Amino acid sequence: MNTPADAPTPRALRALTPLEARIVGVLIEKQHTVPDTYPLSLNALTSGCNQKTARSPVMNVSEAEVLSTIEDLKHLSLVFEGSSSRVPRFEHNLNRVLGVPGQAVALLTVLLLRGAQTAAELRLNSARLHGFADVSSVEAFLAELAEREPPLVVKLSRAPGARESRWMHLLCGEVSMAAASYDGEAESGGAASVSSADYEALRAEQQRLADEVARLQTIVERMAGELGISIEKFEGEA
Repeated sequence: MNTPADAPTPRALRALTPLEARIVGVLIEKQHTVPDTYPLSLNALTSGCNQKTARSPVMNVSEAEVLSTIEDLKHLSLVFEGSSSRVPRFEHNLNRVLGVPGQAVALLTVLLLRGAQTAAELRLNSARLHGFADVSSVEAFLAELAEREPPLVVKLSRAPGARESRWMHLLCGEVSMAAASYDGEAESGGAASVSSADYEALRAEQQRLADEVARLQTIVERMAGELGISIEKFEGEA
């Protein structure tokens, strides 16, 4: 898994801020999951940063904050702005800046977006970015990232009661004790709290979608009234 001879020479980065890391992670994720809309517009990128599912921590940032942070990422060559569209669109450049293969980028992306995870969790959560054959292949790429100078990931000490150690990226600097802990819970208790958090996130997303449907219905009814069209007629034909 050596860097190709024609690849750019990787260089050390300063520690990223949490929002910088989130922006880069979102750009990589959406490149693979919604390729038809990639590079991303500012609106789509901001929505990805504020997404409530598959994010830890959940953020609530404005387009102005994202745009300002993009300017800083441009100076690091981590983000480029496309020039082929009237609407500004943004794309990442992480793999070239760090000089790492796509498999490693997939693992870094999941760590950037979801925080510390075990190798098994990383294999599961990175499936849409890269399909790893087994956990051992994930661990091999993690080991290579950890052996780089400077290292890009670190294997955390296994918490009491946990069956596996977790890994965390180092793109935002040294990992804090809070990120390295399991919040004082055993692995089984942690799984329950995560499930509860996911449930609450899904409820919030369901409510958001319901509000959006109601807003669109109001718009349709207003337009139908202006055009003299009976909504009840169409509902009866449905």
